[in-house]
Amino acid sequence: MALLYLSLLLVLLMLPICPGNAQWPPAPGYWPSSRFRSMSFYQGFKNLWGPQHQRVDQSALTIWLDSTSGSGFKSVKPFRSGYFGASIKLQPGYTAGVITSFYLSNGEAHPGFHDEVDIEFLGTTFGKPYTLQTNVYIRGSGDGRIIGREMKFHLWFDPTQAFHHYAILWRPNELIFLVDDIPIRRYPRKSAATFPMRPMWLYGSIWDASSWATEDGKYKADYRYQPFIARYTNFKASGCSAYSPAWCRPVSASPYRSGGLTRQQYRVMRWVQAHHMVYNYCRDSRRDHSLTPECRI
Repeated sequence: MALLYLSLLLVLLMLPICPGNAQWPPAPGYWPSSRFRSMSFYQGFKNLWGPQHQRVDQSALTIWLDSTSGSGFKSVKPFRSGYFGASIKLQPGYTAGVITSFYLSNGEAHPGFHDEVDIEFLGTTFGKPYTLQTNVYIRGSGDGRIIGREMKFHLWFDPTQAFHHYAILWRPNELIFLVDDIPIRRYPRKSAATFPMRPMWLYGSIWDASSWATEDGKYKADYRYQPFIARYTNFKASGCSAYSPAWCRPVSASPYRSGGLTRQQYRVMRWVQAHHMVYNYCRDSRRDHSLTPECRI
């Protein structure tokens, strides 16, 4: 019997290791990105800062950070709702302290009192995964008095090996964050005080956030490994602009015209949060949740 057990164990050890249910999410059953047309960079965006650290080749934008500067870009028009996505590929290796971002904001229109919805990739050290951070700031909570609403994830793939599609879907009653059409977070409007309702522009950037980005600032940007590069392609920005008529209908993340996620999309989102979420601000006992009342509703 012992010999038989040893033989079976050897056979199992020789089998190839395949991703199991604890790694790859189930299929969402609906792919919102397929509903929206891609655009080239110059169709919808312009350089915001660091033009010497920005290059457009065919359909892809490359931006980079070195010891002299990073770079950022901005949509040519503001929106009041819509689907905002891009396929992004990150740099491998040591990227501690470096932030690659794709986000909505009205900080330039409302300095000191702005709204912001973030997808941020927090750089890392050798052998450790990137952290994808989603965040929401409301009416100046990102200006001086920081009240972040962070949820963080370790992805089920290596984002440095290929392009993957990251998106924010903003409706009057909800924000949905998606990775390759898989919803990973839904932030509902529970009150006017906790939800962004003013028009925002779409941005992307790469910059040095050594003071907090990697393990709360333990590891800093190391410019021996410069330049730090991020590539963007397959841009999508579709919805109601700030100049659209009042009857403009918000886009949907599902087959439902009402916009709500399907039962399968909710199931997949819960699966991702159970297996890949590494931080939820509402569950952080160190936080003052009187400042984030949506956690208690």
